[in-house]
Amino acid sequence: MAMSLFRLSIPVLLLVFSFSPLFAAHPLVTDDTGTQGVGRFQLEVTGELGDDEEGGLKETTGEASAALSYGIADNVDLVLSMPFMWYRIKENGLVLAEEDGPGDLAFEVKWRFFEYEDRGLSIAFKPGLTLPTGDDNKGLGNGKVSGGGTLIVSKEGVLGALHLNLAYTRNEYGLQEDALLFRNDIWQTSFAGQINITADMTGVWDIGLHTNPEKGAEQHPAFMLGGLIYSVTEDFDVDAGVKWGLNDQETDTTWLTGIALRF
Repeated sequence: MAMSLFRLSIPVLLLVFSFSPLFAAHPLVTDDTGTQGVGRFQLEVTGELGDDEEGGLKETTGEASAALSYGIADNVDLVLSMPFMWYRIKENGLVLAEEDGPGDLAFEVKWRFFEYEDRGLSIAFKPGLTLPTGDDNKGLGNGKVSGGGTLIVSKEGVLGALHLNLAYTRNEYGLQEDALLFRNDIWQTSFAGQINITADMTGVWDIGLHTNPEKGAEQHPAFMLGGLIYSVTEDFDVDAGVKWGLNDQETDTTWLTGIALRF
């Protein structure tokens, strides 16, 4: 029974990692329509540590990720990201599984195709794919090329900004047992806000829901998040946040931190 629950845990862990993009204004999960500008780079290094308990199992998960964005046009970014992941699953103090290693390499393109500057409204589309660089036998990758896309809407104002995401991911699995047990089609929706506390400090909140990867599951993981972004300089930010699960399907608590450097 324990190993069965362990196998069910793996795609959930992968989903948590794949929907902690990488390319949003960390610690937010919800992305915004902002781009770097032609010829500009952004290097974002982030870390996450999560704890979850369910059915007698205790899961500890972590990720350290580096994402590099480059503006090929004022409204188009190319983004490349590689995560390093680890997890430990225990039952009554006994370690059932413990692995670490690189995850799946991700490549995305963010295209802001609509702007209404007078109203602070913009819309972007972000297609992407992941390459199977992680070991799916260890639960560190899908084992096959997967892909999807995100529709992003942002509204900026004097006090801050609001962002809405609607995302779809097509997961392909390298292991036959995973292909039989888990869904290929994953949807996610999330809504986030940013509040300008001072000239250098921004408060952020986020709430979202995504498809449960287990076939036949009726409850879908939902989360809420709060955090801060501090701009040390115009081109250097540090951030921290906490994400809470709103139901049993989501990781109970995840601590997030990161830095972003633009040049």
